[in-house]
Amino acid sequence: MTTKTSNTDKANKQSTFGPLIVDVAVPLGTYYLLKDGFGASTFAALAWSSVGPALRTVWGVVKERRVNGLAGLILLVNVVSLALSFVSGDPRLMLAKDSGVSSTIGIAILVSVALGRPMMTEGLKPFLVKGDAARDAAFERLRSGSAAFRRSERAYSVVWGVALLAECLVRVVGAYTLPVDTMVWLGTVILLGAIGIGIVVSGGLAAEPMARMVSAEVAAAATAEVPEVAVAA
Repeated sequence: MTTKTSNTDKANKQSTFGPLIVDVAVPLGTYYLLKDGFGASTFAALAWSSVGPALRTVWGVVKERRVNGLAGLILLVNVVSLALSFVSGDPRLMLAKDSGVSSTIGIAILVSVALGRPMMTEGLKPFLVKGDAARDAAFERLRSGSAAFRRSERAYSVVWGVALLAECLVRVVGAYTLPVDTMVWLGTVILLGAIGIGIVVSGGLAAEPMARMVSAEVAAAATAEVPEVAVAA
């Protein structure tokens, strides 16, 4: 029982942290770490932070024969930002521009929810189904037939969209109201704070309940098959 509970908790943590780490934290964290932590140029930081989304997008096309929307968006935003990085300006403008990556992603996530196609689901699903056919089928049944599951699916994306957009707004305000030297390090703190809040809220509000619903659906389907096997025997 303890082992089973431990495995469930581990799966819940994977479903919470996985999409964030793969699609959001790695590119955003790489960018801010290189730029603010190691003093890399805006161009270099954006270029290196684009490697993860680029590989993820190529992998999706080659293996899954589809484009991962979130990874593709991050790649597109970084490419546009690389072009804009050639434009120089005052330090406060540059600090405000740094938040453009997370704000664009946040807005796109919220728009995807409004359109009925929550973008973060593409990153969340693999960590809920874990490559298991039964869990994949359960996920699809819930997505098509469970209003509660769809609400959680939307909530997961909304949390991350709001968190990233709020991070952008706070950084912009700070860029024009606080000393530049302060915002150089405080910007990273704000980003990490937004990510931390997103992890806690999205995990408790959506990812973990979805993981439990998938597990329950798998168990229910397995139970329903038992009488059929018995009759056949």
